[in-house]
Amino acid sequence: MNSIDILERLIAFPTVSRDSNLALIRYVADLLDAKGIQCQLIHNHDGHKANLFATIGPGERPGVMLSGHTDVVPVDGQDWTLPTFEMSSRDGKLFGRGAADMKGFVACAVAAALNATERPLHTPLHLALSYDEEIGCLGVRSLVEMLGAAPHKPLLCIVGEPTSMQVATGHKGKVAASALCRGREGHSALAPLALNAIHLGCDFIGVLRSEQDRLARDGARDGDYDIPYTTVHAGKINGGVALNIVPNLCQVDFEIRNIAADNPDVILERLRGEAARIAATAADIAPEAAIDIEITNTYPGLDTPANSEAVAFVKSLTGANGTIKVAFGTEGGLFSRDVGTPTVVCGPGSMAQGHKPDEFVTVEQMQRCDDMLEKLLDRLVEGAVSTGG
Repeated sequence: MNSIDILERLIAFPTVSRDSNLALIRYVADLLDAKGIQCQLIHNHDGHKANLFATIGPGERPGVMLSGHTDVVPVDGQDWTLPTFEMSSRDGKLFGRGAADMKGFVACAVAAALNATERPLHTPLHLALSYDEEIGCLGVRSLVEMLGAAPHKPLLCIVGEPTSMQVATGHKGKVAASALCRGREGHSALAPLALNAIHLGCDFIGVLRSEQDRLARDGARDGDYDIPYTTVHAGKINGGVALNIVPNLCQVDFEIRNIAADNPDVILERLRGEAARIAATAADIAPEAAIDIEITNTYPGLDTPANSEAVAFVKSLTGANGTIKVAFGTEGGLFSRDVGTPTVVCGPGSMAQGHKPDEFVTVEQMQRCDDMLEKLLDRLVEGAVSTGG
């Protein structure tokens, strides 16, 4: 069974993050089982989602892990001209939700795992499929915990997010947070006697903008990124019940995406200090004034040295001369930090197509990924895996 046949089946599973991925996971598990490959499923708390982990080859030693997520973003409100959860082929392109991000790689990885059963591997191949990546790398954490406690850690991890088959050595970390602004309600005709929580929220957004200006002007730099500095972004604000009521609550959701040279905890403490200053000033009107910041999700960045053995090994599989860093986050930072496995990002397709209507991956990119993984299997047969990990 080739990777494009598998991709067609994978796209047909509507694995939007809000829904179950079990049908897809069972499909992959059945394919592997038919080849005698045992899978370990790690379910979420209510049992309607699962990670999959499988090893092909000698299980008593560490191997190379292929990692991909099975969830996709919604199609709601998007103007598709082709079926969303049905693969369409046109002009060398394979369309469907998740084709690029990242069922194309998952299909190639599953095909490689099936092919690996026909090869006398000296070094094993690991397959790791996760859920809920699109909402903050949430599902993979139980898999990371399992691997962290395992007696043999993977020698190397290739996360197959779409990089047009370029070898990416890094991405920024992310902190998602919520600022709850508390004021005092009142009649809008007497607004100066109340404390408008939306106004507090706007004052805090001003702090976020000032911090962004500071980081852009004076912050650390990493020229491998399109945006070479840490960014701060307010993505959502919610407050108020009716126009004639001064609101007593307002919530501002914001994020920090940091380069490796910046500690997001330091940035958060600076923001908390400014929030406390705003609340202290507002306390002259309402002593209950407050801006409380709560972290809702976080994942680390990835910063694998470009001159490392792990990077050289993956470059030798792709024929790449250089490396890149990507703007989007992946589970790679968790594998690197919490498991201690050298990690790179390399997969078919472009994120320029991800999350959009008529998402696609090209047949040419799928073939390049298949070729990379075939070369990987050759190295695993030889036992010629040098990662420095």
